[in-house]
Amino acid sequence: MANRVVIIGAGHAGGTAAALLRQYGHEGPILLAGEEPAAPYQRPPLSKAWLKGEADLEALLLRPESFYAEHDIDLRTGVTATAIDPVAKTVTFADGTVEPYDFLILATGSTARKLALPGADRPDLLELRTLADAERLKAVLAPGKRLAVVGGGYVGLEAAASAQALGAEAVVIERMDRVLARVASQTLSDFFTAYHRARGVEILTAAEVTGFEPEGVRLADGRLVRADAVLVGVGAQACLALATTAGLACQNGVVVDETARTSDANIWAIGDVTWRPVPVHEGRMHRLESVPNALEQAKQAASAIVGRPAPAHEVPWFWSDQYDLKLQIAGLPDDADRQVVRGDPANTADGASLAVFHLKGDRIVSVEAVNAPTEFMGGRQLIQRGTPVDVEKLADPAVSMKAVATA
Repeated sequence: MANRVVIIGAGHAGGTAAALLRQYGHEGPILLAGEEPAAPYQRPPLSKAWLKGEADLEALLLRPESFYAEHDIDLRTGVTATAIDPVAKTVTFADGTVEPYDFLILATGSTARKLALPGADRPDLLELRTLADAERLKAVLAPGKRLAVVGGGYVGLEAAASAQALGAEAVVIERMDRVLARVASQTLSDFFTAYHRARGVEILTAAEVTGFEPEGVRLADGRLVRADAVLVGVGAQACLALATTAGLACQNGVVVDETARTSDANIWAIGDVTWRPVPVHEGRMHRLESVPNALEQAKQAASAIVGRPAPAHEVPWFWSDQYDLKLQIAGLPDDADRQVVRGDPANTADGASLAVFHLKGDRIVSVEAVNAPTEFMGGRQLIQRGTPVDVEKLADPAVSMKAVATA
């Protein structure tokens, strides 16, 4: 009898894994279970196209709803898994249903980090993780309204840009001394700060929030940032409850190997929930919250389950769309010892372009590219190959990316 695969989590990672299992020839039963009422959909557009009314649910879906029945995938939405028994190899759901598995894939993702502050439990505070969250936010964005965004990460800046595009005012409140402090270079932070301010978005840095009030957000210096709506986007934490109670090894996420396998040989974990090695960066462990990571690990898990050769290791990459800017980042700058900039970081004109390369010695380990697809693709390939580069040529925008390699 063919093996039965149960996938907990019907987001980008889980939905892709189910489809790949069929594509790779798995003939056994597949159960794909998700807590949200919708079929697997793309989350990145929620803070951009969806908020601005440029996309509908059909455009967001990873695949048409009919796909799952057509491929004999048992898709169950609106269901919550409450326990895993790794000895009996069963999953228990909130309605009492118990489902057996031969192989299990955890794709439970992450949840918005909460602030332990006065007023943080107010029902009118917004977050942006799900389609329902995006609908709530969309309903309050209108010309003349003022949105306060607590947290200057990618989602917060994207939401601020979308609010501005809809005619609303936006103010971003960041406790660190710069936006994108945990995820981007100082050069990129300064560029995006200037770009947003040039378009009317107020950005407050080194601003500590002490509470939430009916009129807005209270800061440590006593100021009240008035707002009609407040969006809290201060990061996410992996959904580990199922994994920890099942006895799986967990650190900053579910610990997996290069094939996405957990400490239990019959259980894989994929996507935002994982704490994974990155082979192209010397196997260092990271929790990567991105669609490309979800897709890569879905390939790894599906390949391992059906006995296919492991897919090639990929360079981590990310993207963010704000206004007319497409930011693309490849690689991880953990051990970089210098940076090289192409373009003018002070240019905030429409359609500005910029590339920031991070190097360890004479090798690129990360590239941040704004409206610079050639630099992004070229940098990504050089990271993948570990090719040394001529730093002077790399700094010269007139030199093609193909010509910067020294070997």
